[in-house]
Amino acid sequence: MQKSESAFDFTLVDQEGNERTLSTMLADGPVVLFFYPAAMSPGCTRESCHFRDLSSEFAELGAQPVGISLDGSELQAQFARKNGINYPLLADVDGTVARHYGVKRALNILKVKRATFVINQDLTIREVINSEISMNAHADRALAALRAS
Repeated sequence: MQKSESAFDFTLVDQEGNERTLSTMLADGPVVLFFYPAAMSPGCTRESCHFRDLSSEFAELGAQPVGISLDGSELQAQFARKNGINYPLLADVDGTVARHYGVKRALNILKVKRATFVINQDLTIREVINSEISMNAHADRALAALRAS
């Protein structure tokens, strides 16, 4: 998916076992949807914790980060508890949502590309951030995109 396109609406289970629907979450403000390859891995932990550490800045802008990976909700719950993550982590176990966003890898070694989508309340994509090596770029650039509007 590209900037200005309409985001794919979906419903997935979070780390608490609750169903979360993108369009419902957008009722409270923009969503920063970030895909990460694997819960509990070093790079994904750094990226997720950076989003956690900037949560007050996202809140000031009325936005919320939402992480998504192909891990199950049980592993997402363990990941959230271990790292004090205070935002939804969604389980896209079969990769359906990742495929719609164009981030599902053909090989299952890393499962998904590391990508972030800043999504406006009307479901349009405001910004797309791709970086496989800079774990902080996703949250930092998402905040910049939110501030620019």
